[in-house]
Amino acid sequence: MSGTSTLASPRRRRARLGWNLLGLLVFVIVGFPFYWMLNTAFKPSRDAIDPDPSLLPTGLSLANFSRALDIADFWGPVGRSLIVSLSVVAIGVVVGMLAALAISRFAFRGRKVVIVGILAVQMVPLIAMIIPIFLLLNDLGQYDRLTGLIITYLTFILPFTVWTLRGFIVNIPRELEEAAMVDGCSRTGAFIRVVFPLLAPGLVATSVYGFIQAWNEYLYALMLLSQEHQTATVWLANFTTKHGTEYAPMMAGATMMAIPIVVLFLLVQRKMAAGLTAGAVKG
Repeated sequence: MSGTSTLASPRRRRARLGWNLLGLLVFVIVGFPFYWMLNTAFKPSRDAIDPDPSLLPTGLSLANFSRALDIADFWGPVGRSLIVSLSVVAIGVVVGMLAALAISRFAFRGRKVVIVGILAVQMVPLIAMIIPIFLLLNDLGQYDRLTGLIITYLTFILPFTVWTLRGFIVNIPRELEEAAMVDGCSRTGAFIRVVFPLLAPGLVATSVYGFIQAWNEYLYALMLLSQEHQTATVWLANFTTKHGTEYAPMMAGATMMAIPIVVLFLLVQRKMAAGLTAGAVKG
């Protein structure tokens, strides 16, 4: 018995080492573009177009950040991106949570059709809807307005939100709500006191995804807003002109754009990890 355990131990260590090496390889592959962005942002502009670039920083300079702030208005597009992203998250989470609750807790005619429709909407390529959305927003007087862009983003973020939150709600046993209602809570009170706290990690994970999607979206922001109302992703296009592309200032601008996402993730990383784990386990 002890001999079998002794043989299994080295095998287990080798398996763990193999998984660790695989995880390290994935980390390097995923993290290298971010490292290269930072490396280019802080290096002198002439080194950014060197045909034989160095993997290690050759010198640190903040000139690219100054150039990025001077080439065009930065805070205006960032502020508009924040308004759009936060509005999409707030509306999407509230509406998506109520819709997910109705789909997962109530039986009604056409319920399966709604579920299939949510999945079908997510299969449609975003670029295929740009002309109908443009014509519709133009008829409604929402072209070149942030409200029109918010409505547009909700069309593809809301289905994902509903589908994801439905999975979280289904994993919460109905017996918990029924026990709370037996103790005197109404259905709404049972949801607020029992279901909502258990749903919080899922709400955080879904909100982060929605924020990232809205913050990074480029095509609709380019087509539905004028340069006067451009968002942060469209602002990056100012570094490409008829004279060429200023890669180092562009990477500096991209670095500054990534800061809100990084800060948001650091603030909610524990809740987000818990939400992703909870959503993968059947309750």
